[in-house]
Amino acid sequence: MEDGTLLMGAVAYDPKVVTIWDGFRRWFAQNGLTFDYVLYSNYERQAEDLLAGRIHAAWNSPLAWVRSRRLAAAGGPRVRALVMRDTDCDLTSVVAVRADSPLNELADLRGRVVGTGAVDSPQATLLPLSLLRHHGLEPGVDVDVRRFDIGVGLHGDHIGGERDAARALVTGEVDAACMIDANHLLFTKEGTLGAGSTRVIAQTPPFDHCNMTVVHGAPADLVERFARLLLSMDYADPDVRPLLDLEGLTRWVPGRVTGYPALEQAVDETGFYDDKGMVTAVDYRP
Repeated sequence: MEDGTLLMGAVAYDPKVVTIWDGFRRWFAQNGLTFDYVLYSNYERQAEDLLAGRIHAAWNSPLAWVRSRRLAAAGGPRVRALVMRDTDCDLTSVVAVRADSPLNELADLRGRVVGTGAVDSPQATLLPLSLLRHHGLEPGVDVDVRRFDIGVGLHGDHIGGERDAARALVTGEVDAACMIDANHLLFTKEGTLGAGSTRVIAQTPPFDHCNMTVVHGAPADLVERFARLLLSMDYADPDVRPLLDLEGLTRWVPGRVTGYPALEQAVDETGFYDDKGMVTAVDYRP
């Protein structure tokens, strides 16, 4: 990787990923940065390749950030969050029930069935179930958990698990369903959840989602130009706007790590990774 190219990793959770980063590559070239990307089928290999120096940057899920940070702390090269989307900051997940349900608070879920997304979804599994624990409900003991393992390895980027949990809520297969608040709105808009058919009985504290993680040792001039160009993207630019729409943002913002402690705690509660970043979840195989 000494040819003056900034090499980034991205996970192919949807065909649009190719459209997005092909478009960004052309725009970067027009603005003086030689850029290329490598697609991965799962975040675990992407995090490992980042720490091994095979790529300079990784478009990381929040869970992949947690793993990258732990791999780095265990003796790997340092990593940092370079940039984020404006839409990655201060998100929440919700626990929803049917509008006609007798359930009104988390305590009412004792002895009930809760639907979640995939095993590795921060927003639809790890964080909501951590919220239950903090309210005295141990998943699998005080509440039954029905997990919808769609797109395992994609860290919840494939929202099929959340959508299936929502559908199960509609049909009465589960008493409550966990999802990110934006998807609760999306599922209502698209008709998966009928308008007014559900109520939110609990909401997580705010958390952050994805970030562009860079590894220490990547060429500093390339990383600086990469960050400067991302932060300069203007939603009013007709060449850029369609790409930003596909990627779900209106502007890039400087990276921060203050929105991840709750996920770090959820990872520890479940033993998803150990403190060195090794995968220790017994039922997770990306």
